[in-house]
Amino acid sequence: MKKTFVISKEKREALKNEIKTYFYEERDEELGDLASNMILDFFMDKLAVEFYNQGIEDSYKYIIDRAEDLLGIQK
Repeated sequence: MKKTFVISKEKREALKNEIKTYFYEERDEELGDLASNMILDFFMDKLAVEFYNQGIEDSYKYIIDRAEDLLGIQK
């Protein structure tokens, strides 16, 4: 099952502008809306889930560490 991330229209527009700015400043390329949309879709489809899963794993490890700290103060 493919997971999708839903972002607001405003956030999507801001991210597209970030992509356009990056390409212009770093690669001296001007991207249009279609190209920036396609790049954003690629990142959301292929990469976002990896960052999301890493965040879940990091959070899990943090909670386990804190639980062990809590058990350590038992009398």
